[in-house]
This record gives sequence, structure tokens and C-alpha cells, in this order.
Amino acid sequence: MTTVKAILFDLDDTLWPIAPVIAQAEVTLHAWLAEHAPKVAQRFTIEELRARRMALLERQPEFHLDLAKLRRAGLRAAFAHVGEDEAIVEEAMRHFHAARNAVTPYDDVLPGLLKLREKLTLGTVTNGNADLELVGLAHHFKVSLAASHFGRAKPDPAIFLAACEALGVAPAEAVYVGDDLRLDVEGAQKAGLRAVWMNRTGSSAHLEAGVRPDAICATLDELMDWIAAQLEE
Repeated sequence: MTTVKAILFDLDDTLWPIAPVIAQAEVTLHAWLAEHAPKVAQRFTIEELRARRMALLERQPEFHLDLAKLRRAGLRAAFAHVGEDEAIVEEAMRHFHAARNAVTPYDDVLPGLLKLREKLTLGTVTNGNADLELVGLAHHFKVSLAASHFGRAKPDPAIFLAACEALGVAPAEAVYVGDDLRLDVEGAQKAGLRAVWMNRTGSSAHLEAGVRPDAICATLDELMDWIAAQLEE
């Protein structure tokens, strides 16, 4: 088997939990709107703004590539609907962006990345809008690709292959680690990478989905053990 030279990580729900962060960021944004765009906050609840975004996404599925662009478009539509000044939408987005990146990595992440960096080159591939500079983890990764900037999203093989090329490794020399069976595991495997399912919840969803990860890990400690075994082969 080809030696592992690089590891590529998904971000949201792989290196940190994201649902509670997004929920809090939406609360923070709505409070900001109540102060700076009161007609929007009075007319639409958080849930109503979310429902409008989902309806917009259904009409324009291309927004799947960039959920920040979707949120911006949703806010512009809400502002226009109530006659608020759309000039402050960008400020609202900056406020949300900061709150969205107030993530807390899982306990195993920081020590795990430090150890993995000693032997392997690290990178990230994400469909999300996390800002690794704001999160404070950018320095761990040689390459970071986001679908919104690259123009293609997981599970498209192109984004995995581009990350491997940027790292200077062949797909067979790279391992992708992520929490989503279809986007992460199947996507990476179809691009020729080995794929580890980061299953922090103990789910058996892979059995129902018919997906066969190269490994299943609950923590970066387990990932390091598996990687060590691959390096010894």
C-alpha cells in the first residue's frame, strides 16, 4: 500500500461542533438587527429568516456552493421587503461571520494536529465558510481549500484532487478525514484518496448508507493510531 504523506481534514463537525455555534451566531445577528435594522428584526424571527433562506436555496440551488452568499442574499431580500437600508447588510454579515467563527475545537484537536504535523503534511477541504485565521488554526495547514472560493464542492473529485496537487502528493498518498459519509468519505474515495470517517457520536450510519470508510475514528488519537499503522506497512 502507498505510504501516507498527507492528511486533509474537513472542518465543521470534524474539528469542532458547528450546530450550536451557528445557532448562537443567528441569535447574535438577530440582536444586532434589532439595534441596527429594527424593521427587519420586528418583521422576521430567526426561524422566519431561516425559512426564507431555505426557500431561496430551493429556487436557486447554486447557493449550495456558498452558504454565506445565500445568507447575504436572504438578508438583502428581507431588508428590501421592509424598506431597511441595504447598505448595512455587509456590516451584518461581518457581525455574523465573527460569531460563526467563534468555535471551540474538540479537546483532541490541538494536541492531535501538533503530533500529526511532526510526520505529515496537513491541509483542509471544506464546503463551509470557516475562517481558519479567525479560528486560530491556519498555521497548522499548508493548504486550505473552500468550495466557495474553488468553485466546486465536495463530493466533486476536483476539489480533493486540487488539494492533493497543492500539497504535492498523489491522491493515493493522501488521507481525507471527515464526518459526512457521502461528501467526505465517498467523495474522497472516488477521487483516489483513502478516507477516514470521523464518527464522534458512535453512529452506525455507514452500514445503512453502504459506505465503507478505510477507517472509522472517534478522535484524533484514534486517527493517529491508524495512521501509525499505515506508516509501518
